[in-house]
Amino acid sequence: MLRLDNKVVLITGLGQTTDEGWGIGAAIACNLAKQGAIIFGGNRSLTSAQRTKSRIESAGGICDVQETNVTDSASVKALVDACMQRHGRIDILVNNVGKSEPGCPATLAEDVWDSQVDLNLKSVYLTCHHVLPIMEKQVTGSIVNVSSIAGLRYIGKPQVAYSATKAAIMQFTKATAVIYAGKNVRLNTVVPGLIYTPYTREMAKRYAPGGDEEEYMRKRDGQVPIGRMGNAWDVANAVLFLVADESRYITGQELVVDGGITSSTGRV
Repeated sequence: MLRLDNKVVLITGLGQTTDEGWGIGAAIACNLAKQGAIIFGGNRSLTSAQRTKSRIESAGGICDVQETNVTDSASVKALVDACMQRHGRIDILVNNVGKSEPGCPATLAEDVWDSQVDLNLKSVYLTCHHVLPIMEKQVTGSIVNVSSIAGLRYIGKPQVAYSATKAAIMQFTKATAVIYAGKNVRLNTVVPGLIYTPYTREMAKRYAPGGDEEEYMRKRDGQVPIGRMGNAWDVANAVLFLVADESRYITGQELVVDGGITSSTGRV
């Protein structure tokens, strides 16, 4: 079940900034590799990407990585071309890049808005722009874009650019899925809720009231009906299901991984 033997996965944002814990991209890459996939990753920091590469290879998997600026078309094309030169095909694309910056429309600087749109949304367009023709020619392919429940509802902190771009990813995916459904190329979105990762700790430094990071973490746990944040593996398992052949009749959908937040009346 859920085997991906010899399938080539192109993934962005797989870097792991520390040896402690797991980020979502690193967990996704390792999870797919564990199921037999061949990983080819693009990441802003080559050092961070190599940390994930080492984890995959130490477990017996195959992984190549390349420094990539996902907001730059030439850089994304170079990543796609390198993957094709190395493996001759791309069976799966996972877009995992994203960053949250605080601010409402009245306070958010225009350059921050633009950078959020480029990083969170344009990056998805660029990878799809370069990969979809390949998948169409192959007459097969699966794409998973990682969004956020911030694109579905307000979750207690002002991050309007992040929320807007994550909502846009879901509609981009849905519309593109319909366009490519007859070409045997599937697109779906995984929508994580509050997930505990090393990046969550970094966010606490920006958002924690009065600098109380531990209270910020306790509040996040308390927002979740299940009573705790998820972890990167909860997201990685959802991605695995959507890219596997067992989900071959699923396209244009959102798989929400949030411990019940978006089904609740809201604890913010």
